[in-house]
Amino acid sequence: MSVHQRITFIGPGVMAEAMIAGIIRCGVAAPEQMTASGPRINRGRDLSDRYGILSQTDNIAAVEDADVVVLCVKPQHLKVVFPELAGRIKPSALILSIIAGATIEKLSHGLQCPNIVRSMPNTPAQIGEGITVWTTASAVSEEQHQIAQKMLGALGEEIYLAEEYYMDMATALSGTGPAYVFMFMEAMVDAGVHLGFPRRIAEQLVAQTVRGSVDYYRQREHPVHLARLRNQVTSPGGTSAAALYYLEKAGFRTAISRAIWAAYERSQALGKDSQSQSPDDA
Repeated sequence: MSVHQRITFIGPGVMAEAMIAGIIRCGVAAPEQMTASGPRINRGRDLSDRYGILSQTDNIAAVEDADVVVLCVKPQHLKVVFPELAGRIKPSALILSIIAGATIEKLSHGLQCPNIVRSMPNTPAQIGEGITVWTTASAVSEEQHQIAQKMLGALGEEIYLAEEYYMDMATALSGTGPAYVFMFMEAMVDAGVHLGFPRRIAEQLVAQTVRGSVDYYRQREHPVHLARLRNQVTSPGGTSAAALYYLEKAGFRTAISRAIWAAYERSQALGKDSQSQSPDDA
C-alpha cells in the first residue's frame, strides 16, 4: 500500500539510500515523491540517477513542502541541523529519525515540531532484511503512525514499542548487532585459515553455517530455547563440548554482554551530549 506524501531525507548516506530503495521496491512511495538533501552534489546526483528521486543541497528548500522529514545525519550534526531547520518544517509534518541517542524531546524541541518518530534500523536493512525498533511521540496521529510503519517495514521487520527507554537498548542489541556478528564470523574465518583452509572456502563455510543456523532456529514450528539447540549439537566428550568449554572458560558470554552494555551506555551518552547542546549554542 502506497502513501501519498512528500518525503525528504536529510543526510543522504547509506541508511537513507537503504530506505529509499526499500520504499520504492515495496511500492510505499514513488521516486518523484522523494527528495534527498545533503551538501555533496555528486552524491545527490548519484541517488537521483539510480532511483529517480529529486536531489537538493539546500535543506531549508528541501523540507519546505515535505510531509515527512527523515533525519539520517550523525548525532553530532544535529547542532547544525537544529538551528537550520527549526521552525522551517510544516507543523503538521512527520519527523522520522534514525539518529542514535537523539530523544523525542530533543528532536521536538530542536526542530519545533511535535510529530516525532524515533527509530533504530540496522545494516541488513540495505537488502530488506533488517529489523527496526521504533516509537512515537504522543502527538503522532494514527495516519502518521501507519505511514512510519510502512516506511520502516520496507527495510525488513519492524517492532513498535510504546516506551522510548527501549530505544537505547535496541541501539546496543540490534542496531549495533551486525558488528558483533561480522566480528564473530571474521574470527571463525581466520581460525579456518589457520587450520589450513583457503580463505574463500573458509568464508563460504562460515557464511553458510551462520545463515543455516539462523534459518534452522527461525523456521521451527514452535519456539525453542537456544540452549536446547546448542545441546543438540554437543555430544558428551565431543568436539563441540571441547570448543564450548574453552569459550566459557575464556569468558565469551561475559565479553558479549559487556560489549552490548558498553554500546548501551554510549547510546545514552550520545543522547545526553545532544541534550546539552541547545539550538542557541550551535
